[in-house]
Amino acid sequence: MIKAVLWDFGGVITSSPFEAFNRFEAENGIPKDFIRGINAINPTTNAWAQFESAQVSIDEFDSLFKTESEAAGHAINGKDVLALLAGDVRPEVLNALKICKANFKIGCITNNVKSDKGMAIPQATEKLTQTIEIMGLFDEVIESSVEGVRKPDPEIYQIALDRMGVEADTCVFLDDLGINLKPARAMGMKTIKVLNGPQALKELEQITGLSLL
Repeated sequence: MIKAVLWDFGGVITSSPFEAFNRFEAENGIPKDFIRGINAINPTTNAWAQFESAQVSIDEFDSLFKTESEAAGHAINGKDVLALLAGDVRPEVLNALKICKANFKIGCITNNVKSDKGMAIPQATEKLTQTIEIMGLFDEVIESSVEGVRKPDPEIYQIALDRMGVEADTCVFLDDLGINLKPARAMGMKTIKVLNGPQALKELEQITGLSLL
């Protein structure tokens, strides 16, 4: 029996930043998925991992990411990557989130960075306001920058379970990255890999029995 629905933010409730990465790469003559590839090298200790767990400042991240990307063949400033992270809200997913809230506990588990370290949630005022409003819907928001631990470390999922007062086998978790779903599934959660809004909501309907589309 499902008691809670846990959501990633970027790439689930909003469009994937990978789309923006690909546009940047195309515009600058950089191979497709190069930025994703940099983030996948030494994923627990690289610049991105350190930034999302609040170990380095935005300026330090800017330099570290440039060093890592330059070593791979294309120097990219870390701040340029951060500017690409703001996705557009998927209205059908936001509507489904509200329906889930009326029936279950809802939580957000997100890898992000502190605002005083250059938090990369949408920069535009309208998007920032919308993000804050959406975050306010959740019963609990578990942020890597606050907890000092990030997905896919199992600890961050356990933090969410403890604060929401639920067991793993009563939860479903949505994320756009398989690496983040694996530990949640190992703990007993039902998981959905989000490829797009309609696909994710169809799978969520099957698990929850709710009408979401």
